[in-house]
Amino acid sequence: QVQLVESGGGLVQAGGSLRLSCAASGRTFSGYAMGWFRQASGKEREFVAAISRSGANTYYSDSVKGRFTISRDNAKNTVYLQMNTLKPEDTAVYYCAARLNIAKTPRDRYAYDYWGQGTQVTVSS
Repeated sequence: QVQLVESGGGLVQAGGSLRLSCAASGRTFSGYAMGWFRQASGKEREFVAAISRSGANTYYSDSVKGRFTISRDNAKNTVYLQMNTLKPEDTAVYYCAARLNIAKTPRDRYAYDYWGQGTQVTVSS
């Protein structure tokens, strides 16, 4: 089992930046592929970004591609989401997630085994 704790959320103006962190504890972090999802009020949880176990492969939703960057530091058991040029529509609770089965698609929220509690990101216009 792995425990995930997100941090770094907050209130930012449109055009600004935030960096989210997700610290993992428990089983070997490098054995998990990781993802970030978000859920806006009244909407379904949606895929944002994912990264392979080694960090060599990354995946992004079309809505954040070119603005957000996912990365990981396996020595620190942490995955990051650098968010630039934020827009009001990026406002949501952001969740990190871990999955063991790398054969599953990284964009599918049901492929993930463990979730953090979420961190709120609010972008004002």
